Amino acid sequence: MTVQQIQVRLFARARELANSDLISVQVGEGTTVARLRQAIAEQVPQLQPLSGQLLIAVDNAYAGEDQLLMASQEVACFPPVSGG
Repeated sequence: MTVQQIQVRLFARARELANSDLISVQVGEGTTVARLRQAIAEQVPQLQPLSGQLLIAVDNAYAGEDQLLMASQEVACFPPVSGG
């Protein structure tokens, strides 16, 4: 299996927990958003408490769990926000 690095921008509480606004996550080629979510929790343990709630956007659009990812795509990750 070919391995690829996906650069993930972090926002809000995710950025605070990771102490970084950008992380590099190692995944297999042709990985899905669901697998990326799992890899984030494994490779950046401080994000485990948020991993199930994180919203993931790919190329500026919310991504479904089954969406396939490529290393060249822009990926962002942030916890849900609330307020009025």
